[in-house]
Amino acid sequence: MKPAAVALFASLAALAFAKKAPIELAATACRTPPPLHCPDKDCPGPTVIEQGSTLEPKTNRKFFLDYPCDLKSGEKVTFILALHGAGSYGNWQRNYFPLMDFKEKYRLVIATPNAPARVWAATDDEYLQNIVTLVDAELARNKVKVKAFWLAGHSQGGMTSNRLVRTDFFKQRVNGWVSLSGGRLGPTPPIPASFFAGARGGAAPGGASGATPPAPGRGAAFAALREPPAADFSFIFETGQHELGDQPIPEESTWAKKYACGPRTRLKDVIDTRPGYVYDGTRQNPGSEAWGHLPRPGSAEVFEYSKCKDGRVVADIVRMGKGHTEGLEPNVTEQIVKLMLSAK
Repeated sequence: MKPAAVALFASLAALAFAKKAPIELAATACRTPPPLHCPDKDCPGPTVIEQGSTLEPKTNRKFFLDYPCDLKSGEKVTFILALHGAGSYGNWQRNYFPLMDFKEKYRLVIATPNAPARVWAATDDEYLQNIVTLVDAELARNKVKVKAFWLAGHSQGGMTSNRLVRTDFFKQRVNGWVSLSGGRLGPTPPIPASFFAGARGGAAPGGASGATPPAPGRGAAFAALREPPAADFSFIFETGQHELGDQPIPEESTWAKKYACGPRTRLKDVIDTRPGYVYDGTRQNPGSEAWGHLPRPGSAEVFEYSKCKDGRVVADIVRMGKGHTEGLEPNVTEQIVKLMLSAK
């Protein structure tokens, strides 16, 4: 072969390889299944306390970054910032609400950070903002468009999401918020006393050892965030039946009124034959139904308000027979993802 032909062949081969080379975000190698994924049962305590492998360089703090391993330039993704609850860890949250199981199917990019004190505070806002800015820049660098940005938070992570959507940085970016037992924008039944009895314990959710920081006063935190935020976004509320004291969620929704939604309709129940991955293994003696017991299969009631203005989604989901800490099952997780993606 002549030298010119060899050079041309090498150039074409290099070009073909470059086109096929997978995208890598923030120097984080992509794997499916993702690293530090819990097994189907008995997730080890050392696994759920891991901090992640992606570095946020300005604060020098780590986080988890999960994304489709076949991500291509030119496609669109949904970006989710997922916040753990008080006394918990990022990897417990990752497995509690296992969005990573659906990252390829639904083109999800999920960042899951960690609060060093295991309780989110305003001092963490810079870290969270930096994560969002970093991931946005990495996606833009690879010509991947973010079609929607969502917050998803469990418990105090949900209340923190409520606070974040009131800040200048997040209120201009957020398209949706999934509150996982983290407060509803509208009335809810009072929290039963058994919830607080079950919450008292000596370790964090997921079976990890060590002292748990005092849980912030939920009532005081809710009161501070009682007025609806000024931002515009879709809102999905998920909770366990026993967290509501076995009372139904009221028909009234402050957020549905904001978007002039039609009546709330009950969709087809979600049936799960597989349990979630995690639970609070340290507070089962005796524990309480409101706080949560072992993960197990189950069903969930799904309610959605119809024809909301601007294509917003407002929905409520109640996992029957469940409390605060049993990890979400696969089908109900997927149902939430579908609702998220149905918002315009």
